[in-house]
Amino acid sequence: MNTKTLNVGIIGLGAIGGGTHLKYLQSLDQVKLAGVCDLVKEKADSMAEQYKTDAYYNYQDFLEQADLDAIIIAVPHFDHPAIAIEAFKRGIHVLCEKPIAVHLNDANRMLAAYESAKLQYPELVFGLMFQERTLPYYRKVKEIVESGELGRLTRATWIHTEWFRSQTYYDSGDWRATWAGEGGGILTNQCPHTLDMYQWLFGLPNLISGHAHIGKYHDIEVEDEVTAYFEHDNGMIGHLIVTTAELPGTNRMEIIGENGKLVLEEGRLVFTKNPISMLKYSNETDQRFSDMKSERIEIEVETVQEQNAHLYVASRFFNRLLTGAGQLVAEGWEGPSSLVLANGIMLSSFTGQTITVPFDTDMFEAKLKDLAANSKFVKKQVKPVPQDEDMSKSFGSKA
Repeated sequence: MNTKTLNVGIIGLGAIGGGTHLKYLQSLDQVKLAGVCDLVKEKADSMAEQYKTDAYYNYQDFLEQADLDAIIIAVPHFDHPAIAIEAFKRGIHVLCEKPIAVHLNDANRMLAAYESAKLQYPELVFGLMFQERTLPYYRKVKEIVESGELGRLTRATWIHTEWFRSQTYYDSGDWRATWAGEGGGILTNQCPHTLDMYQWLFGLPNLISGHAHIGKYHDIEVEDEVTAYFEHDNGMIGHLIVTTAELPGTNRMEIIGENGKLVLEEGRLVFTKNPISMLKYSNETDQRFSDMKSERIEIEVETVQEQNAHLYVASRFFNRLLTGAGQLVAEGWEGPSSLVLANGIMLSSFTGQTITVPFDTDMFEAKLKDLAANSKFVKKQVKPVPQDEDMSKSFGSKA
């Protein structure tokens, strides 16, 4: 029996770090909270007192002075790379909140630092908090897609607008929805899970055409409505429609293959199955307008309530550290893929051109820096977030 105890620290005590990660850590027998860290001294002191641990006010002191086996990074996205890189240098394992970084160059720097550190610390683990991969309906969709039952895929359309955010939400932090503080809007904050899920199911496209609307429905300087079009090397096309402005929102994933249509919406997964391939039928029928009699099959999905999704991802991460075995929900090297989509969509929108993948990552980073440096946007007010706020409402549909 493994009796080892892991000393784990949390950096960033906002709504996720302080409101989600700190709570579930208390339920893990072989995990000890070795300290908390936040730039806001009052917040760090309050959390340290509540959870009977030590408080730190900058990550350098935390990494250097605390006895840490692993850290959970839950700070604003721009700071993910610097903290992770310093942790890797010290042989400290990292579980990082989504997204891995704001832009691909930073993500690639993180992975390079990780690989370099592994030469000295070969057992070093780098995981990402893509907890929506654990949701039963998404897992079932992946199973069906990978089984080949749909045949050749021709189209995937995802309308995911269950990301409503009020102006009060955007006013809850001076870093939120700014180029300098967050590096983007819905694609950077709410939709990394959606983008990760898209590439997890279908892979990355060859071409990206993006249309991002800046502050269309909110007083912000970043995107709050996005429509994107993708082309894949197997001929499949994809569509993505997201916004933080719709009520009621929609979460509808529609996947078309030659053998039928798979639709996930409102907790129902339906496969409309063709008797033969639609491509074969199109080429061989002597009818001009006829249809096939398809079979409608509602697929049962096991939805027995599992443990908290964040806890599940973290438990897999900690199990790897304790046993040296087992799969993570998402490895660090998987992080850049969702950024290819996010950065590619925005670069396409900025330039008004279709982007070929891979694209010039330096061009996107330069554009982002220019937007941040030349921003004249000033928030009218900043409203603090209640520490006891229920964050489960922020995670979108529990598909």
